[in-house]
Amino acid sequence: MNAPPQLLRARTALYPRDRRSVGIARDLTRITLADWGLPQRSDDVLLCVSELATNALLHGVPPGRCFRLELSLDTDGVLRVEVQDSGPGEVRTPGVTPESEHGRGLLLVAALSDDWGVRQREPGKAVWCEFRGCRTS
Repeated sequence: MNAPPQLLRARTALYPRDRRSVGIARDLTRITLADWGLPQRSDDVLLCVSELATNALLHGVPPGRCFRLELSLDTDGVLRVEVQDSGPGEVRTPGVTPESEHGRGLLLVAALSDDWGVRQREPGKAVWCEFRGCRTS
């Protein structure tokens, strides 16, 4: 029986309910990927961070609260991006039409990542996505 993968590296940051936080979270992710020697799929990872952070700000962070970004890499080469918020509500992929101005964020996350999902936490929820095959250089 194989042992489960172990956490190799992790980085976490809290961001205030401010529109500038999305860009700052993306910058931390870019720096982290470079520090960890993970150039693979960096554009996809950065776009997913932007989408998850934006969704947290728009739908999940009550006034006066923050959202948390967690980046982790395990020994199997799986990079996990998780955004946690403290707001209520369900995460769903809405039906969008070509004319829709919003609602494509989670569709992009689903298309670009190898897996994604939602887990409930108290308070709020965590939305995560994973990228396989990320090996440090």
